Amino acid sequence: MGHGGGTLSAELVEHLFAPAFGSDVLAELGDSALVTMGGARLAFSTDSFVVRPLFGDLAVNRTVNDLAMAGAVPAYLSGGFILEEGIELSVVGRVAQALGDAARTAGVTVGTGDTKVVDAGHGDGIFINTAGIGLVPDGVDVRPQRAAPGDAVLVSGQIEVHGVAIMSVREGLEFGVEIQSDTASLAGMVADMLAVCPDLHVLRDPTRGGLATSLNEIAGAAGVGITLDEQSPTAPDTVANACSFLGLDPLYVANEGKLVAFVPPDHADAVLTAMRAHQLGKESVRIGTCVEVHPGMVVAATGLGGTRVVDRPLGEQLPRIC
Repeated sequence: MGHGGGTLSAELVEHLFAPAFGSDVLAELGDSALVTMGGARLAFSTDSFVVRPLFGDLAVNRTVNDLAMAGAVPAYLSGGFILEEGIELSVVGRVAQALGDAARTAGVTVGTGDTKVVDAGHGDGIFINTAGIGLVPDGVDVRPQRAAPGDAVLVSGQIEVHGVAIMSVREGLEFGVEIQSDTASLAGMVADMLAVCPDLHVLRDPTRGGLATSLNEIAGAAGVGITLDEQSPTAPDTVANACSFLGLDPLYVANEGKLVAFVPPDHADAVLTAMRAHQLGKESVRIGTCVEVHPGMVVAATGLGGTRVVDRPLGEQLPRIC
């Protein structure tokens, strides 16, 4: 289960899958593959969903967001369903309807799909795979390798919500209030950000491994350092209290409706204003700066005036968050 996220997951991809596939496109290791076909620049991504409870909308939003993090305009999705023998059709229908509703909300079309059934005991109700393609506008070049010293690091809102929501439902934990996943399509907000700054350097939705893992991946890809204000990325009180109760580090808890952006310093204020003007980015904040020192490392300035290294976790704090 440790290979589901963090350092172990990265090693699995880098040392097993990437050499086996031998693809220059895959070697970029982005959330989406960037390819050119017939003169058009396309982003292409796929993801699988094995989480309990069942989220049809998550299967759409995660893939749509991966495309948006490449600066693409998401257009088409596929949907593959692996059903366990004995699952009620009403449950399948509910999940499929949620998936369709989320696709319409995100402005994408589910154009193809597949269905398989496995024997009882050989699945977990429903497993879903979605793949998606989107068009990258001319002049847009968003990828982890473009992070540069001086870049402002922005986050589109409070973190941690999805991971804690999953754990509370899956493990039957009660925190006195209902905690709902923050899953949402971020493509509209990304379009608004690109409208004021077509030269966005990096976009990433901090899903598995949370904000800390995403920042470490970007720092490593670009060979730069990142300095954070430890007090800046915050969580709703209910979620922060739950993390404290469970002994979880908020920086490593998964999100499904937030993004982190690396923006040239002279455009940081304009991009932050555009984010705050969007429904999903009202609580956007600047959390740090990209620096030349300590390349490949993320360092947080603590409230006591010191610093600490924010490393990539060995595994995943909360397995199966998607």
